[in-house]
Amino acid sequence: MGATRSKKSDTRADFVVVANRLPVDKEVLADGSVRWKRSPGGLVTALEPILRSRTGAWVGWSGQPDVVEHPEVEGLQLFSVPLSAQEIAEYYEGFSNATLWPLYHDVIVKPEYHRDWWNSYVAINRRFAEAASEAAAEGAVVWIQDYQLQLVPKMLRMLRPDLRIGFFLHIPFPPVELFMQMPWRTEIIEGLLGADLIGFHLPGGAQNFLYLARRLAGQATSKGQVGVRSKFGVVQVGFRTVRVGAFPISIDSGELDSRAKSKEVRKRAAEIRQELGNPKKILLGVDRLDYTKGIDVRLQALAELLEEGRVNPDDITMVQLATPSRERVDSYIKMRGDIEQLVGNINGNFSQVGHPVVQYLHRPVPRDDLIAFFVAADVMLVTPLRDGMNLVAKEYVACRSDLGGALVLSEFTGAAAELRQAFQANPYDTDGVKLAITDALEQDPEEGKRRMRALRRQVLTHDVQRWAKSFLGALGADAETIPSQNRGLDLV
Repeated sequence: MGATRSKKSDTRADFVVVANRLPVDKEVLADGSVRWKRSPGGLVTALEPILRSRTGAWVGWSGQPDVVEHPEVEGLQLFSVPLSAQEIAEYYEGFSNATLWPLYHDVIVKPEYHRDWWNSYVAINRRFAEAASEAAAEGAVVWIQDYQLQLVPKMLRMLRPDLRIGFFLHIPFPPVELFMQMPWRTEIIEGLLGADLIGFHLPGGAQNFLYLARRLAGQATSKGQVGVRSKFGVVQVGFRTVRVGAFPISIDSGELDSRAKSKEVRKRAAEIRQELGNPKKILLGVDRLDYTKGIDVRLQALAELLEEGRVNPDDITMVQLATPSRERVDSYIKMRGDIEQLVGNINGNFSQVGHPVVQYLHRPVPRDDLIAFFVAADVMLVTPLRDGMNLVAKEYVACRSDLGGALVLSEFTGAAAELRQAFQANPYDTDGVKLAITDALEQDPEEGKRRMRALRRQVLTHDVQRWAKSFLGALGADAETIPSQNRGLDLV
């Protein structure tokens, strides 16, 4: 099953993005016709101008199983990689999200290691590599995205040694001791070493990878395969130099800032407060329903604050927006039940008729509504147990041009390294989370403005376009060491 390209152009591309998903969503219209519209994600926002400004292409899966799609969006050349329902179950739901995802998120849930899943992961990565090879012009730049495609760099290099290949991991890279659990650990490290530049959110992830590159890929020397020597930020693989660095991703903060200032959003934010009964304080959580996000952490902390009388249930409303996720996976089904039980317990114990303490929505929320929730909320709760970055925290800050609001932020998010003026807490320390919440609720207004001003300066200056330019600039450089373009997070 090879890739199918959009019909608009047979021109090979100078710049190719390879990601699990294409940057489009399928929409079936009332008359039965199909329209493909651009996805709203930050990666698409950052890379679309680059794709349009040169001969660019995007390789990915359309999101539809067992069909060959030909998505077309004006100005974008798309290569669709087909996946069967069984391949989605094994490569995506299985190895990517039941093996790699929990392993890379500190084994919060036990990873599952199945050889069938691994075999499917290898086969699908090969399919993506072949599609990228077909899409790329001679000497093109290819940027591979995320944990689903960690074998593609090496496979693509074997097919096309003329290409300049970058890889970026959008989730955390685990500590060495955890990664060593992986039965196919050497294959993954060697797969990544096919790239010219490997990017992580934080220096710690880059350091973990460098150590593993020396330890695992170096083992192959005695087998006459690949010798690796590592120095600061550089791994030598045969005659090739692979660079490793930290490139913290961000958001389209200018667009969000502008949208949050619009009359429509401001009006909707006022309506939300009114619909909630005009409480003194609104607390907000916005997450994909995932066990890494710490939704239970904030609910447990709130429950204890209410029990101790440190928060008056008449004065607050917490809104938890939980987007459905991986609903066929057992651990997610159990987690959803546990969270809904916590919500029920809080409301059963502390709510008044017509005023539930926690408003819980388990469904997607339209983008403008989400921005309005950010504008309306007095305290944003971001409490993951582990998160590569967490863009919700940055989105909240970008929406607060009024300098109102307060951010409670887990120390174990990548964003914590940049958003130092947030009320930071260890999500494993319930008392610490409770203290951060009460500090945020009780902060002096002038102090709050000072904190938010500093947070906004960081987020508005370092946006997603700057992130993309920083990575691609480093990928295009020839020097072994690259000056940091990432505000104090030097290349490792």
